[in-house]
Amino acid sequence: MNQAVTQKDGLPDPLTTPLNELDVADPRRFEHDSWQPLFERLRRESPVHYQSYGPGGPGAEGDFFSITRYEDIVEVEKNWEAFSSEPSIAILDPEPDMSVQMFISTDPPLHDDQRRAVQGVVAPRNLQEFEVLIRQRTQETLDGLPMGETFNWVDRVSIDLTTKMLATLFDVPQEQRQLLTHWSDTATSDARITAGRGLSIDERRVIMIEMLEFFTKLWHQHKADDRESFDLIRMLQRDPKTANMVDDPLSYMGNLMLLIVGGNDTTRNSMTGGVLHLQNNPSEFAKLKANPELIPSMVSEIIRYQTPLPHMRRTATRDVELNGTLIPKGSRVVLWYVSGNRDSDAIPNADQFIIDRPNVRNHLSFGMGIHRCMGNRLAEMQLRIVWEEILQRFDRIEVMGPPVRTCNSFVRGYHELPVRLHPLA
Repeated sequence: MNQAVTQKDGLPDPLTTPLNELDVADPRRFEHDSWQPLFERLRRESPVHYQSYGPGGPGAEGDFFSITRYEDIVEVEKNWEAFSSEPSIAILDPEPDMSVQMFISTDPPLHDDQRRAVQGVVAPRNLQEFEVLIRQRTQETLDGLPMGETFNWVDRVSIDLTTKMLATLFDVPQEQRQLLTHWSDTATSDARITAGRGLSIDERRVIMIEMLEFFTKLWHQHKADDRESFDLIRMLQRDPKTANMVDDPLSYMGNLMLLIVGGNDTTRNSMTGGVLHLQNNPSEFAKLKANPELIPSMVSEIIRYQTPLPHMRRTATRDVELNGTLIPKGSRVVLWYVSGNRDSDAIPNADQFIIDRPNVRNHLSFGMGIHRCMGNRLAEMQLRIVWEEILQRFDRIEVMGPPVRTCNSFVRGYHELPVRLHPLA
């Protein structure tokens, strides 16, 4: 085996090591932000790439195909009949006794029925009402930040704001909102996708049961208090197809996990990533300050450039040929959004952060086809409001040290980003 390693992450060199000796899903590449050269090579040399072992290196179970070009990812996303979301959207199958059901890992008609029950939470009328609340909370959070002191942006802003919104979506008391962050982190902290640093199956099982007990109690409380509300639980209760979901614990737990993670990780990590990307691209920040009307475009560029969820998985329902490669029936097919979003054949100058690029919303971070993120407009709104309020308060947000990134192949996020605020002149 080629023993050359990179200086940055201690892993085999992605440019000189034979591809069959590289674990494409090694989460340490995301921890050290060193993933770009490998995926650029895959797009060029092996855009439909077979790995004979699972995450964790040779000998690990879970062989899979990696799809890394933009157009190929779109083709797979739109063909749900040949590329099913069942049994899992993660590279590895869930452990048998943790095999919860969530609508993102199902196909029509079940997928459509369950998604339809909750998608009204982000209907235009509700988004208008949310905007007032989001802006008020954003103003309070930003006004409470220390000026001239170094603090962790992740804790004080990104987690604070997204968790408050998540509590509103479920009608959970705000004083209990930290539980939602805890459960979201638990859902994505499988030791198998975190280089062994996450939680064991036994640890995750205990925490997920606690979550189920909490939300089962909340379901019955909401049922007894059937006031006019557009929170997610009451919407499930009102739809005939999901009215009894609480009686199916695995389905109820699975959809709770989906909605919590979906409402948390994309927004939270883009909220941090935006600060970092603007720090690293001062000319783009100058462009933004000169023309604040670019904020909506910049938000889309942040979400593309960050790609908070690096991949989703599908399973081939039949033998399929993709880009000249035969994918046998039953194969795991991993769609690397993080790679497709850097494919310059589809997105010009894709490795550059350009806040006013043409067709800025044509990225893969929200997925495509029937599984396109239900809450994409809400996520964009939260980020837009944050930056509108930032520009009214601060001259700049100075990053004071390197970010501490998550070691995770499913979530591209941050634990820490030390920053210091500079007031407007």
